[in-house]
Amino acid sequence: MTNELKKKYGLLTAIAMVVGIVIGSGVFFKAEAVLKATGGNMPLGIAAWAIVGLIMIICSYTFATMAAKYEKVNGVVDYAEMTVGKRYGYYVGWFMAVIYNPTLTSVLAWVSARYTCVLLGWDVTGGSCMTIAAFYLIAIYAMNTLSPILAGKFQVATATVKLIPLLLMAVIGTIVGIYNGMTASNFSHVVNTDISAGNGLFASVVAVAFAYEGWIIATSINAEIRDGKKNLPTALIIGSLIVVFVYIFYYIGLAGAVTTEKLMESGQAGAKLAFQNIFGSVGGTLIFVFVIISCLGTLNGLTMGCSRGMYALAVRDRGPMPAAFKQLDTVTNMPVNSSVFGLLLSGAWLLYFYGANLTAPWFGVFNFDTSELPIITLYGGYIPIFIMLMKKERALSAFKRFIMPSLAILSCIFMVIAACFAHRMAAVFYLIVFAAIMLLGVLFRNHGIQPGGVIQK
Repeated sequence: MTNELKKKYGLLTAIAMVVGIVIGSGVFFKAEAVLKATGGNMPLGIAAWAIVGLIMIICSYTFATMAAKYEKVNGVVDYAEMTVGKRYGYYVGWFMAVIYNPTLTSVLAWVSARYTCVLLGWDVTGGSCMTIAAFYLIAIYAMNTLSPILAGKFQVATATVKLIPLLLMAVIGTIVGIYNGMTASNFSHVVNTDISAGNGLFASVVAVAFAYEGWIIATSINAEIRDGKKNLPTALIIGSLIVVFVYIFYYIGLAGAVTTEKLMESGQAGAKLAFQNIFGSVGGTLIFVFVIISCLGTLNGLTMGCSRGMYALAVRDRGPMPAAFKQLDTVTNMPVNSSVFGLLLSGAWLLYFYGANLTAPWFGVFNFDTSELPIITLYGGYIPIFIMLMKKERALSAFKRFIMPSLAILSCIFMVIAACFAHRMAAVFYLIVFAAIMLLGVLFRNHGIQPGGVIQK
């Protein structure tokens, strides 16, 4: 077996990775959450989408600067290692592999199943939904592990498909809403005036963060992108701009399809109702199938990153069982052991998500939303990387070295503050779990436990 990943993806796949991971479930899943957080204040909701979109563009541009300089194994881990140091790079990699990637992947498996159940008229929190979620999780991991080329093509195809319902709603929903006056009514009417603008904005910003998140996972395949130092930065910037444009106009289109009160009341069926109002029962249902495909495309993109999580540590001879996790299959050129472990972690976090969020709480005070808080932690982790970029990269222009990283740091601080306001004590209990898992990672920083229990120094 070889330990070197081959260059198998082009610019189109890289852009599809950014667009495909980000655009998917979140824009449908969190639209109603944003309205509830703002009390149905549509302009404030759009402000939240715009703010987080701008943050995404700023951070992706700064990482694009690093992507043009550094290329090793796994984007954000490489950047952390090259700017802050190997020890910090290890902890970022451990967090990505054990918390960030599998938590998002598990949530996306459930969201994909959730919209499948909405389409079929089934309960979105019961056994049928969780069974479908488990099937989606295993199936997508199997495709990525057994045929990474097919997974790349699936990513490109679903990135195209998922734009269809969003663009249709953005264009036709806006036209219909302007014609029948619903857009103007929704923009001028606030359902719940008791919610302050500040609290509503903070809560909606954190909710929107999930819809925009995942773009950083595109950097996990930087060693597999042809001409990665050129194509990955291009993909990050183009992909980010596409996402922000589509999201904001979809949200405006939604205001022309259904009243804010109805969307807030309908819960998980809100997106389906909006499409049926615009395109009729049959047409709306057909387009809603595209929404499910969109979610599966996002799940696939997250899995592409998650399956390489332990490999990114092992190839540096860090983490548990590095000799096992850095092995690549001679036929597929995939880190199969890393992928299997990623599936195990995703399954564990899916179980946690169910017990913490979808049924009577299982974990006492340690019940928190894994679709939001791990994302905010990562924003906090970006800050030292941006600081060291400004300190070390003297050859960069002032704009790339100081202005954009400074804006990125301010953006990250804003996201962390917003999360504290939105989740309050839940954020504290999440940080306790986060600290425990990171302390576990300390055990494997310099020692790899090999199969059979042998300690390798």
